[in-house]
Amino acid sequence: MLFRRLVIIGAMLAPSCLFASDNEPADVIVVTATRSAMSLTDTIVPVTVIGRDRIEQSLATDLAELLRFEAGLDLGRNGGPGQATSIFMRGTESNHTLILVDGVRINPGTIGGAAIQHIDPEVIERVEIVRGSRSSLYGTDAIGGVINVITRRATADYLEVGGGGGSYGTQTGYLSGGMKGANGEFGLTVNWQETDGYEISPASEIERGYENLSANIYGSRSLGIGDVTLRHWRANGTVEYLDFFLSPLDQDYVNSSTALELDSAIGDRSRSKLILSYIVDEIDQNQGDDFVRSERATLDWQYSHAVGEHALAAGVYLSDEDASTFSFGSGFDEGTSARAVFAQDYFAHGPHRAFFAGRYTDYDSFGGEFTWNAEYAYDIGENWTVSAGLGHAFRAPDATDRYGFGGNSELRPEVADELQLGTEFRIGLRQSVRLELYGHDIDDLIEFDLADFTLRNIGRAEIRGAQLGYEFTGETFSLRADLLKQSADNASDGQRLPRRPEESLTINYLQNLGPHRFGISVLASGDRDEFGVKLPGYVLANLTGQLAFGSNWQVNLRLENIFDREYETAANFRMQGRSAYAELKYRWQ
Repeated sequence: MLFRRLVIIGAMLAPSCLFASDNEPADVIVVTATRSAMSLTDTIVPVTVIGRDRIEQSLATDLAELLRFEAGLDLGRNGGPGQATSIFMRGTESNHTLILVDGVRINPGTIGGAAIQHIDPEVIERVEIVRGSRSSLYGTDAIGGVINVITRRATADYLEVGGGGGSYGTQTGYLSGGMKGANGEFGLTVNWQETDGYEISPASEIERGYENLSANIYGSRSLGIGDVTLRHWRANGTVEYLDFFLSPLDQDYVNSSTALELDSAIGDRSRSKLILSYIVDEIDQNQGDDFVRSERATLDWQYSHAVGEHALAAGVYLSDEDASTFSFGSGFDEGTSARAVFAQDYFAHGPHRAFFAGRYTDYDSFGGEFTWNAEYAYDIGENWTVSAGLGHAFRAPDATDRYGFGGNSELRPEVADELQLGTEFRIGLRQSVRLELYGHDIDDLIEFDLADFTLRNIGRAEIRGAQLGYEFTGETFSLRADLLKQSADNASDGQRLPRRPEESLTINYLQNLGPHRFGISVLASGDRDEFGVKLPGYVLANLTGQLAFGSNWQVNLRLENIFDREYETAANFRMQGRSAYAELKYRWQ
């Protein structure tokens, strides 16, 4: 009944879009789908872009809040801001989504996914979400898809300052500025946030707070050898949480990524891009000596060459990683090295588009794995496109899998075979309806063997899903609605995989009123299982507003969970109720 009502609401909104202006919207350039810049309309696999305007409108406090109204991204969160957060992209595991910052992998070498709860939206220019396997381009972890966080850049000289606050004693403040000239550019963004938090557990009245200080700095210069760019992103702070026995604890964290990039044009049709990077993911327990630390140094080089209707690329990837941990009196300190070569071809001719990619990755710990993608799209006339894609992806066992509690140094990679089918129908220049079907068969999942409490490659998952979406982009308003139905099951016993709903509906509506903007975002999520615990479905609705005063001043507003629904995305961890936030911003440009 709930989903029926919301679908009716979406259907009522859609007809009004059919008679709106058909002026062509601006094209969007993306880089994540093929590792090369291309038009969003030319991509074959599903790609979503969250731009700077939408980021500001959302008033989200972290990347997880920014992503939760995107179809096919199910979040599991252990309570409020800063708490451990997982992404389940299209039914895959939480460690099957690759997170990049400016193209650099930040997934840690220890257990778990990237710390998206510590990535502050103020440092983000846009987010590119690629749904579907991409191990042929990026290697391990990219089974469900890739999320690339692209940090802010200066298109002109600017200075921006702001501050705000709201419920649960939340306070924020930030400074962002940049300069751009004929031969180079420089930018800096610093953001601070602090909250007293709320009672994250239904079984405890203890509030848990959070502090985060984020900074992103970059500089770019055009030299004779090409464009040289140095970037550094860092987030650090303190997270308060409750342990298994509901005792109040806290830990300090550091997440950082540093990269040196050399981008060189070689003639009119070739390009070389070299990225040297170093990432740190660190947690220190303040009530003891426990810690987790992951460090990785990488070299990622790609050579691209255009030949007629082909865009060819090939490259090498080298990675050296050290992971160490100490917990409950024991730990490990282990290194892992990976070497990879890859090649790809994007072909476009008339109504035909095709993409082929292959990558061989060799690990010193377990050997090699070959991954690939083969995709094809055909334009049936000017308004209708059909597409199909096949992919083979993998996730390498991390250091905790091999050396932590119950670890097994003989583990093999988790491997996945994927099929995607899609069709899109465009109504004029501003509207589109699309249907996407997808399936994953994942073998050799790493799970505990209860006979001896040792991790082994004994799991298998079958995921089947369909997503129906509608989008309209007008001069004064926009509407996106996506209805998703999926099954994500353990193939051995038919049980549902944890923390993944079988259906969801997202609606995002944005209205411009002169210089002001207002929006509503709705997420209707079905129930989910978590190891025998049933988590009921819920409807979450947020209101946002953006009020402009003159050319420099702006007030951003957000009303969270306007219906004050009680819900959990992880068992025994309460999500926040109705709350309000406001931000005052000044921008000079």
